[in-house]
Parts: sequence; C-alpha cells; structure tokens
Amino acid sequence: MIPFPSDAWIKALSAHLNQSESYERSAKNWEGDFTFIVEPDGCYPETIYLYLELYHGKSPGARQLATADEQTTPYTIRAPYTTWRKVVEGKLDPIQALMTKQLKLEGNMMMIMRYPKAAQEIISCGKLIPTQFAG
Repeated sequence: MIPFPSDAWIKALSAHLNQSESYERSAKNWEGDFTFIVEPDGCYPETIYLYLELYHGKSPGARQLATADEQTTPYTIRAPYTTWRKVVEGKLDPIQALMTKQLKLEGNMMMIMRYPKAAQEIISCGKLIPTQFAG
C-alpha cells in the first residue's frame, strides 16, 4: 500500500499515466504542470505539496515538494485531505469539484474544461494505485 499523500504516491500516478494509452489520447494536446496542495483537516494533520508534470499525454516527472513555491506551475489545485480522498477514490468527479469550488483552482479554468476526459483518466490511473489513506 502506498500512503496518500506522499512522494511515492505521486510518482506512482505519474508512472500509471505514462502507461495509459487512453490518458495519452485524451491529453495529447495538453501542456501544463500541476501543484496539488493537500490541506490539513480532522483526518490529516499537515499540508502536503505534490508536483505533477504533464506534457502531451505523458508525465515526464513527479515529486513531493517542500513548499508550494519550490516549483512554479501554471495550475494549482488545493483542497482539504478528505476532499482529495473522495477524488482519488472516484467518489467525487474532479471537474464537478472544481465547478462547485470543493477543489480550488489557481490557473486557467477554461483550459482545464477543454480536457475533461484527461481529468477523468488521471483519476482512473490514481484508482489503480494501491492507496493507504489516513484514518
């Protein structure tokens, strides 16, 4: 089991994306890296920063960051741990979560809305990771 959130988890997601033909097709024209900020709540005690490189249907790299400022990205998505858990488990659609502000986006929302299938494929790949959640 790989703990979420962690360096190992985001690297596993990157590896699954690189093996996914459906992600490659759905994101073939996508350019833009993400910082995911997992904020503390009653189930998780600290803020974690995860960086995911995405370029034309591949993920050239991923890692946990010490701070949000360690890596500049065009997109940052933040939410409390329990919200991220629902997204990772597939219980909350990421596009719906962005629209309802459960996930808070810094970056070009219109660009993300052009690639809903890519967002779904990222979640599908995340569900393949044997994930250990807190609590």
